[in-house]
Amino acid sequence: MLPTEENGTLSIFQPLIGSWYESLKNPEESQKQVLSNLINGYQKTRYGKSHHASEVKEIRDFRTNFPIIDYRGLNPYLAEVEKGSYDAILPEPLLCWVMTRGSTGPAKVLPATKAHLEQIMTCGARALINHAIRRKDYELLVGRILNLNFPSNVHTITINGKTAAYGYSSGTYAKLIPTLNQVGLLPRQEDIDALGPGITKQDWERRFELVYQQALNENVTATMGVTPVILSFARYVNRKHGKKPKELWKMRALFCTSVRKIQFKYAPTLGKYFGQVPVIEIYSATEGVFAQQLDDLPYVTPNYDTYFFEVETGQGTKMLHELKRGEWGKLIVSSCMFPRYDIGDLIEAAGKNYFRVFGRNNTLTLLEHRLYRLLFGSLI
Repeated sequence: MLPTEENGTLSIFQPLIGSWYESLKNPEESQKQVLSNLINGYQKTRYGKSHHASEVKEIRDFRTNFPIIDYRGLNPYLAEVEKGSYDAILPEPLLCWVMTRGSTGPAKVLPATKAHLEQIMTCGARALINHAIRRKDYELLVGRILNLNFPSNVHTITINGKTAAYGYSSGTYAKLIPTLNQVGLLPRQEDIDALGPGITKQDWERRFELVYQQALNENVTATMGVTPVILSFARYVNRKHGKKPKELWKMRALFCTSVRKIQFKYAPTLGKYFGQVPVIEIYSATEGVFAQQLDDLPYVTPNYDTYFFEVETGQGTKMLHELKRGEWGKLIVSSCMFPRYDIGDLIEAAGKNYFRVFGRNNTLTLLEHRLYRLLFGSLI
């Protein structure tokens, strides 16, 4: 259920959240507008021109002219970007490179543009703002958020003779977008980076100790990040300092990303350490922040006003918003950087703009999903 205007609160955050609420009232129209905006960008790229972007007037034209492309298919174009020719596939110059965690395979290295970073900031803030408005819990917006992100300075890349550092996307985004209104990350990403690029158990314990020491006497109202890392931090604090986070901070919510089954697999354990605070799911990746939890139901709701969503199902390619309850398939996302990008995830509809991403598109996930549906019916 969408929040309603009260005391001008929605007006304050209108630039960040208003268009999302509007898109949920008419996803079809919103997606048509997004595609039109994206096509204007694709026309500026050599990739777009080679696929006749200027001729795309409708969704069917887009599907006819542009093939679905995955990260392997992007590699030749990204090699051109690395040589300095950003317009091989990007509508605007890149600002930096970022890398994935590599939790489901080899780490991917991707470019990030100004428009992409602005969308990360806008969509990344929506879960927090929506929760504060819906619960009328505005204390959430004046506290500190624990920074449990990966380091942003890991490797270097040379373009046109100039060397630049890059690292994990979560840390990079935290460094480039450190605050939202009065809400700030603690510690600063620069302090996290100063501890080095490693991600061994010892490296994480040093980061956790830094977070603990800096946040100990602060007004911490939330944490946001990779769900297993949040849980590992809680266990570290309990083991090393003999106290659970719920004894140290009065958190208003946990904003959790990057794994499946957050509400069913992780939320109960998180509650043991953080207390009975809401666990809010965000569906994000290096490539974008695609959806977030709208209300208390354990599903995510797409950012229809920012990204263009398609799903490859057993009955052909459909728009995400067209999926009926129980329908599922492979998610295809078109963004300000990449058209018709196979993100590698499987998604299932729960009806009324509610969805759940239930795993990576691999044989094991497919077998598990089909077996469960055969035995118990829809997972929804």
